[in-house]
Amino acid sequence: MPEKTFQVDFVTPKKIIYSDRVVSISAPGVMGSFQVLYSHAPLLAAIAVGGVKVRDTDGRELYFATSGGFVEVRENKVVMLAETLEPAMEIDIDRAKRAKERAEGRLADKRAEINFERARAALMRATNRLHVA
Repeated sequence: MPEKTFQVDFVTPKKIIYSDRVVSISAPGVMGSFQVLYSHAPLLAAIAVGGVKVRDTDGRELYFATSGGFVEVRENKVVMLAETLEPAMEIDIDRAKRAKERAEGRLADKRAEINFERARAALMRATNRLHVA
């Protein structure tokens, strides 16, 4: 018996990153990670920095790095509105390493003018991109 599928649309302010029918998605919610399958109950959730996993209709697992946003699940359709969402295969590993090093340097700097919250967020995003890649 074929697996039941549902529509997924991943959208950022710049473009549609992914749109297809899938078997499942797993996402990093701010209240904890969750998975969506066919016939999932309606849901509106905030997304944290982390990895998103999609299992497509061919059984492949696709990975994306996100920096946060929101997801809506309704009537076998999932729409993720993400600040950023990057397919694992498109992540520039060298660039992510440099961003991580810059953020670590800012966090090590004890000057008062350093925005530590911003540096911590940059470090989380860079580390996530490296993990997903």
